[in-house]
Amino acid sequence: MRHVSSRSTTTHRWRLHGSAPILDIVEWLAGDDCRAMDEAAFIAGLGRRLRSVGLPIDRLTLHLRTLHPEILGRTVAWAPNEPVEIHDREHGMEVSAGFLGSPVRRVMDSGETLLVRPTDPAGSPWPLMDVFAGRGLAELLIVPLNTADGPVSAAAFGTVRPRGFSAGERAALDRILPALRNSCELRTLRQVELTLLDTFVGSGTARRILAGHVRRGQMETLRTALMLCDMRGFTSLSNRLPGVRVLELLNLYFDQVLPAVASAGGEVLKFMGDAVLAFFPGSSPEVACTAAMRAAEEVCARLTALAATDPPLAATIALHYGEVSYGNIGSGRRLDFTLIGPDVNLVSRIQTVCSRTDHPVLMSRRFAEMLPPDQTAPAGTYSLKGFSEPVDLFKRVGT
Repeated sequence: MRHVSSRSTTTHRWRLHGSAPILDIVEWLAGDDCRAMDEAAFIAGLGRRLRSVGLPIDRLTLHLRTLHPEILGRTVAWAPNEPVEIHDREHGMEVSAGFLGSPVRRVMDSGETLLVRPTDPAGSPWPLMDVFAGRGLAELLIVPLNTADGPVSAAAFGTVRPRGFSAGERAALDRILPALRNSCELRTLRQVELTLLDTFVGSGTARRILAGHVRRGQMETLRTALMLCDMRGFTSLSNRLPGVRVLELLNLYFDQVLPAVASAGGEVLKFMGDAVLAFFPGSSPEVACTAAMRAAEEVCARLTALAATDPPLAATIALHYGEVSYGNIGSGRRLDFTLIGPDVNLVSRIQTVCSRTDHPVLMSRRFAEMLPPDQTAPAGTYSLKGFSEPVDLFKRVGT
């Protein structure tokens, strides 16, 4: 394994087919067609073009770092006449034996190019990553894809030709690197943008932000099913348990709530301590309310399955269907996408009734009317703070 200076390779001239084909690849990397491709089409297009100009590329991989709560990065791998492989690398892989001592990791850490001969008995013993193993590669040229800001990614060009890459071939690859780096950076930044917005505000809200809904006061009216899900007894729990344990239980609780909401087609708009506010737009009131009820039932089932938890976890869930204002509030450059309106207030008050009674799930009359009558039953009439008239609430049949 040895470091390769990118400056020294630029002194070699690309002679096999002239410089024009390499410039064509550079232009392709910078073009709109390339930018519109997904990762599989992109790496396949690049691999085919490199081979078409005479470069002996038998394995081409991109190791793209990203910002994601679960994924460290993505490896995209191509070989002639094979399907493209895509491997999402979870956090923790960076300390695994297969990655920690690998030359890909060294390139990412050092920002310097490495030329590696995996089959050379005198070479450094390093663990082969899965995308290189068993391919008989004689040489790997691994280059950093430095970005203006953020973690360093890498690309690797492998050949089975015994003598490896010539100086002229390395020079040709060096010529495409700026365009390749820029193309990968744009892809990574676009993915990071979507991931971060999806992570912190939800996919639907993310789409609205990217569509230009970024000014304070930009609101739209939605008719939607609302769910407010709260952990039962959280105040008592947080007062008597260490903070680390409280966070563990909160995350375990959210691990049951969020998948249930997502699988029913809903979207979590925000976390409020131990509470989750979600909405279910749906194509009709009946569809929206059915989806919200399905999510509530799944939350309860998931938490019941965790009965052995110490302390046991339980939720109180309020459901309502109504009209809300959905958009930006805040001050200056610090804004928040939220739901506001009397119907949001109502679902909040219904949840307080759940908390002071034994009902795990309560819903408004309007919500109950959107469900088959054999699924709901009266749960009583309650005076709610901020509402002048008592409100009839309903429960699931059998609870």
